[in-house]
Amino acid sequence: MLRKTLATTSLIALIGAPALADSHQADIVDTAIEAGQFETLIAAVQAAGLEETLRGEGPFTVFAPTDDAFAALPEGTVEALLEDIPTLTSILTYHVVPGAVLSGALTDGMVAETVQGQSVTFTVRGTVQVDSATVVTPDIEASNGVIHVIDSVLMPE
Repeated sequence: MLRKTLATTSLIALIGAPALADSHQADIVDTAIEAGQFETLIAAVQAAGLEETLRGEGPFTVFAPTDDAFAALPEGTVEALLEDIPTLTSILTYHVVPGAVLSGALTDGMVAETVQGQSVTFTVRGTVQVDSATVVTPDIEASNGVIHVIDSVLMPE
């Protein structure tokens, strides 16, 4: 009898685990930290004072450049941006669109206004591009939005 009760309890716990995990999903910042490929982005978000905002209710869509994307910028660019908080903030907020926009909702030629105030344009032809950056991993869901991993840093005009 005890063995049957333990087996039933274990089965119930396993069935309920995914629902519990979903209800405790990490926010955008923690999701990016856990991914391990956004150390430069996280450092920039913290330097610009945007971490609390990206932990907020949202929802937000973040086009997140990888560490490799930041490394591809001309030498000294990241360091200079970390010293120029207004420009850094402008660039970072250009990577964020209000609302949670999954890749399936993107259409070729679609335009979306960023938090920074300028718009980005999407190209959907086999791959998805936002401006000149390619989305390499779409639809990483977080408790307060979605992250799309991109292969380069977007620069506003």
